Amino acid sequence: MNTDEAFTNRQTQWEATAAALAEHLAHITAPGFDVEDLEAPRNNVIHFHGVGGIGKTTLSRKLEAALAGGEQRPAQWDAPSFRRQILPVRIDLARTAGTDFEQVVLTIRLALARLGRPLPAFDLALRRYWEHTHPGEPLEEYLRRGGLASKFGQALPQQMQSAMSDVAQALLLPGTVGAVIGQVTGSLVRALRERRQTVRALAGCARLADLLEAEPDLEALSFYPHLLAWELAQLPSDKGAIPVVLLDTFEDVGDRVHRDFERLLQRVVWLMPNTFFVITGRSRLQWAEETLQGQLDWTGPDAWPGLVSSAVPSSRTPAAGRQVLVGDFAPEDCDDYLARRLSRDRQPLIGADIRAVITARSHGLPLHLDLAVMRFLEIRRTRVPQPADLDVAFPALISRTVRDLTPDERHVLRAVSLLDSFDVVLATRAAGMAHEAAALRLIERPFIREHPFGVWPYYLHGLICSTLRTTDDQADDRWSTRDWEQTAARAFEALGEQWRNGPARDRLLLIGCLRQGLRLARDFRLDLGWLADAAWSYVGDSVWEPLAPPTGPGSSEGTLETAADALVEVLSALARRQHEHRERTVARLAAVTATGLLPAELHEMAVYYRAKAERDLGRSDASRSGMQLVADGGGRLAPAASRGLAHLARLAGDFPTALHVARTLGWAGRQHRIEGDVWWVQGDMQRAATAYEVARAEAEQHGVAGERATSQAQRAWSLAFTDPDVAADELDLAQQLLGGLDLRATTFTTQIAALVRDAGSSGPDVDDRARVLRAEAEVSGIATALVLVELALGFHHAVRDDRERVETVLARLRELTRGGDYAYYTDIVSFMAGLPLPAEAPSPAQWIGGAQTTRRCWRDLVIARRDHLHTPR
Repeated sequence: MNTDEAFTNRQTQWEATAAALAEHLAHITAPGFDVEDLEAPRNNVIHFHGVGGIGKTTLSRKLEAALAGGEQRPAQWDAPSFRRQILPVRIDLARTAGTDFEQVVLTIRLALARLGRPLPAFDLALRRYWEHTHPGEPLEEYLRRGGLASKFGQALPQQMQSAMSDVAQALLLPGTVGAVIGQVTGSLVRALRERRQTVRALAGCARLADLLEAEPDLEALSFYPHLLAWELAQLPSDKGAIPVVLLDTFEDVGDRVHRDFERLLQRVVWLMPNTFFVITGRSRLQWAEETLQGQLDWTGPDAWPGLVSSAVPSSRTPAAGRQVLVGDFAPEDCDDYLARRLSRDRQPLIGADIRAVITARSHGLPLHLDLAVMRFLEIRRTRVPQPADLDVAFPALISRTVRDLTPDERHVLRAVSLLDSFDVVLATRAAGMAHEAAALRLIERPFIREHPFGVWPYYLHGLICSTLRTTDDQADDRWSTRDWEQTAARAFEALGEQWRNGPARDRLLLIGCLRQGLRLARDFRLDLGWLADAAWSYVGDSVWEPLAPPTGPGSSEGTLETAADALVEVLSALARRQHEHRERTVARLAAVTATGLLPAELHEMAVYYRAKAERDLGRSDASRSGMQLVADGGGRLAPAASRGLAHLARLAGDFPTALHVARTLGWAGRQHRIEGDVWWVQGDMQRAATAYEVARAEAEQHGVAGERATSQAQRAWSLAFTDPDVAADELDLAQQLLGGLDLRATTFTTQIAALVRDAGSSGPDVDDRARVLRAEAEVSGIATALVLVELALGFHHAVRDDRERVETVLARLRELTRGGDYAYYTDIVSFMAGLPLPAEAPSPAQWIGGAQTTRRCWRDLVIARRDHLHTPR
């Protein structure tokens, strides 16, 4: 059964929605309803939850269409018969959609623009927020670029301008002032405080003045929906409508630890009691639990009576109240079900450890939960059940799954159980079949789930997949070990073909093929084949998505026995180094190189990145040895290794050699970025910034996202010393380019550059931020970040002419650079502060323009910053 066909049994969900909406309409039209009452309980939400792929998104879309009165309403659903006009608006909260809170608020307001009436209280607040948060960016352009204008039209900007003009006229402001939001809101607030008759239309909104006076930031924006609710309540019944906001993919709002986005969204729901919300997500909403107090604004059963789960839900019927289960259980619901299914003295009979095992094994399938409960009771008759007793598969699940399949469909089913996800072509190739008919029939089965945004749209229900691979089903056509091996080899080659023949630089396809290919090669001891070239493509972009596949049947976690084991470990270590101490990275790569399992070029990959991690740890001799070995080998990473040798020369203070080597590197060795690294140390920030700009342009031309972000971060770093205003824009661009990337060292660069940008400012902020960055750099093991933090602090204290703190910075730098690398940083800080160099410890630095020229450049930067801070702006 595919996602669309799943709606043949969604009548219950439609009836639940219609009944809840009818109850909502009765509540908000009853005497005594007060839209400004922030204390009354809320029952304006219904939540559908269930495992991924069960059809929640399609349900959300169908509900939107049905509420809009369109032709897409399923035939078995009764036509809605509400007395008031319903205005549905659906918002996809999936990470892939890139929806943030600002877009949520704008989308709701844009939908209400269909009413054709300004909503002045909200529109004035929104206009003030927009001009403060997006200076110089017209709302019309933002809506057009984000696709909201094509969906809703451009009525909102005109309605906002109309609201401003009306208020300006009511306040007797000159016509030219109507576009100056600061003057309009200021005059309006005064008029509201003085209770002038000219603004009596807005005076009824008790909190308008307070919200207009609040700092127009994201926190304030989250309270503006209260103004929207108030405006809707003022509309005549024949001119207004009842909004129904459908929030889909709610699980992507965050997890059950990080609730910042969820808190903002819950605030919208609470502040708009005359709007109905239909939420779809994987897990049950926890708003009615008192344990969340402090994480969300309103929690507990008194606040959300409809979200209280008071009964064990069935796999086929909705939960009590406004929590409606769709399909399989989420892990939290599995645990809740098992805890409630068997109890004694109101305590769960099945312990938490056993419940965890059953939940993990079940993949949310209610049938597995029932079978596990029966097994638990059977074992309990003779002894106390242990977790291992329930860590089993049930062959009956497979029997039920395959009994009505044709032989060809069973063949394809076993083949796709080797894959995390697949399409019809991949399934057919893996099964070794000449025709796609069996695969096409199989994807219509209910245990095949669909993820329309994935590289491959289909995946097998987790429990069915694991059971097929680990359980002897005793069927007449069961597979032998050789059958599984041949199928794995076919699937592996099919993945390689899809990667080679796919769109150039398709990162999602590359990662998908690598994850599945590495797992197959590791679990079935296959030759690397196309994985070698794919690994080079993965490394070349410097993006570092998590890559290590889970341990499969027959493989031993932590052991390196084959080339595939070794390649998995190398790529995993490279990705994890963004989150682990560099010491751990060195240890992992050293273990791989010691095995000798990898072919020569891939062995050099491990050697190079080990040498790079050694450099981050300050072990220059070990790093130089590895870099030289790779450079002499002349392989794919030889230019990068030469670049590493140039870096090491720079770290030692041999700038002429570093610059000479940089000029021989070309694009492959990142010539211009290395040149920039040399020039900024000399205090020549403009020359460095120009080199980094060329490096960024080259990276854009070659489509290497990681290098582009790194070059831009370095450009922002250099310009942070010369012009804080320009640096702010450059840092914003660096942050944008870092979006979706996992580059820890580069992220440190941007954060330290922000310290330099703010150097000289009063207050403890710079020192406090530096203290946090220092601690994070120590945890990561990145020595470069540690010395850069001190350099930034040295600049800050030199600008403030705080000699005592400059000496403290110098002392820390001497301690950090005892090994010789970065020793010239103490010279730079001395140059900044106008201090002489100690005669007893001559600097090893070989400055390109001479020590005096370099001293003057750094001192000029300090003096220029002082002038900047004392120049009125």
